[in-house]
Amino acid sequence: MVDSIFTKIIKGELPCYKTYEDDKTVAFLTTEPFMPGHTLVVPKVQVENFDNLDLVDYEAVFGAVRVVTKRLKAVFGVEKVAVMITGFHVPHVHVHLIPVTDKGEFSAAVQAHFSKQALLPYVPSGDELARIAKKINRGR
Repeated sequence: MVDSIFTKIIKGELPCYKTYEDDKTVAFLTTEPFMPGHTLVVPKVQVENFDNLDLVDYEAVFGAVRVVTKRLKAVFGVEKVAVMITGFHVPHVHVHLIPVTDKGEFSAAVQAHFSKQALLPYVPSGDELARIAKKINRGR
């Protein structure tokens, strides 16, 4: 199996803006976010579909989702974090966590992303991603 971009990140072959890590999972900011703080939670084992994860890895992913969601709520002052599993772009399970203020904001961003419109209203610099990752790591 060819290593996915996420496996290369996990191996340290590619850089990332890490926001969480444990022995089974890693979370990092996406460089193509729908919204500020858009984070991916990824199992360290490369599996294409989440329903094919073994139970231990599946539980680890959703345990990490819970931890990172709480951090995102604290950092961004939102009541909701959208959780999305799509599996279209990278053949490696990943859960999108997107801090949102309302469903309209989230829907517009998702629609633009998947229709490949040039809406990405938020294109962060590397410095901004590093600053956001640092805040999420602190949990505030």
